[in-house]
Amino acid sequence: MGITIETIEPDPSLPAASDVVVIGGGIIGITTALFLAREGISVTVCEKGEVGHEQSGRNWGWVRVMGRDPGEIPLGLESMRLWEDMDRLVGGDTGFTRSGIVYVADTLAKLAEHEAWLEHAKTYQLDSRLLSSREIDDVIPGGKRAFAGAMFTPSDARAEPQKAVPAMARALRRHGGTVLTRCAVRGIETAGGRVSAVVTERGRIACQRVVLAGGAWSRLFLGNLGIDLPALKVLGSVFRTEPLDGPPTHAVGASDFAFRKRQDGGYTIAHRGASVAEIVPDSFRLLFDFLPSFARQRDELRLRLGERFIEEARRKTSWTLDEETPFERARILDPKPSAPILEEAKRNLIAAFPAFANLTIKESWGGLIDATPDAVPIIGEVPRLPGFFLATGFSGHGFGIGPGAGRLIADLVSGRTPMIDPKPFRLERFSRLERTTRAG
Repeated sequence: MGITIETIEPDPSLPAASDVVVIGGGIIGITTALFLAREGISVTVCEKGEVGHEQSGRNWGWVRVMGRDPGEIPLGLESMRLWEDMDRLVGGDTGFTRSGIVYVADTLAKLAEHEAWLEHAKTYQLDSRLLSSREIDDVIPGGKRAFAGAMFTPSDARAEPQKAVPAMARALRRHGGTVLTRCAVRGIETAGGRVSAVVTERGRIACQRVVLAGGAWSRLFLGNLGIDLPALKVLGSVFRTEPLDGPPTHAVGASDFAFRKRQDGGYTIAHRGASVAEIVPDSFRLLFDFLPSFARQRDELRLRLGERFIEEARRKTSWTLDEETPFERARILDPKPSAPILEEAKRNLIAAFPAFANLTIKESWGGLIDATPDAVPIIGEVPRLPGFFLATGFSGHGFGIGPGAGRLIADLVSGRTPMIDPKPFRLERFSRLERTTRAG
């Protein structure tokens, strides 16, 4: 079983010039372009495959502020404000619903972690609160597992990944933006030390600024430019059910399962405490960057050595602008989900909430998440290449905070005062890159 994602028709012709070119047609790239187009800036999105067909269409569909890294909370709040108005903004249905999200805790130690996060949230007057073990059933009834407590945010929400990004892309086109699918960008041209054009497989587009929103492909693209992005890919596995009545309608995250109600009446279900970290050549190149995060997540990451190691070892890592690139050979990352992880998630979920006992799986899929060492995205201009901006490394958070990130990068690209402080997201926060930048 695979995943069904809506496809949009591309614009028929390649523009000779555009003020801004966005590389990547996921939620980050499309919302960036949408906000630029609404300001009257000519913008072209180049997507090597189809709009929203990688992680932007494969995630859980959660739209949350709860539990975010403290540096991401302002971005999450701005995103929530934009999501609230998204259907009107794009003139279509994104499935956005304020449904609330609950994080249940198995232990008092985990509950204490939630309580510590609430200290960060106080500044922002969020409606997040702790639930005692007795209060949990009032919010998510029907549970059979004894939880120590929970953290609950009634204002958190959900949307439908498989339809939201295509709806945003159609809105971008109505505002004058160009959307080119099956049009991989091979590289960037410069003049006077600044960005001057992108070269695609279909030809050259002159431009003043470029935004790379390439998700799991960003490290490979940047490597050809001599920029070492600290990012690795993590495999997430998900399935969705046929319509099902009875289970809770709030989204729920536990240590070993997660679920949320879908607009079609079914549920999206995953294992919140298990993802696959494929061992690839980059795992060794970036070992010291990721050692702290590996240590923190050692119980959640399942290391696997398989065919992907050989695939990536053989993959071309440098090319000229007149050569075919890896982006043209693999248009869409469509990895197989981990069947054992999904079976484990299903078993854990049914044991905790027996109302899921009769679920029927309709589709299952995998998605490759671009993760940074601190699980915080990289947003901003590359110091050594004026006019070149990054919006990548969202570490599985991109769908929920995508609109806010798109607004932020659009502000930076257009020279407007950004609506939030971009400093927490700068590329140079990684110490070895700071040293490289100073040395260069």
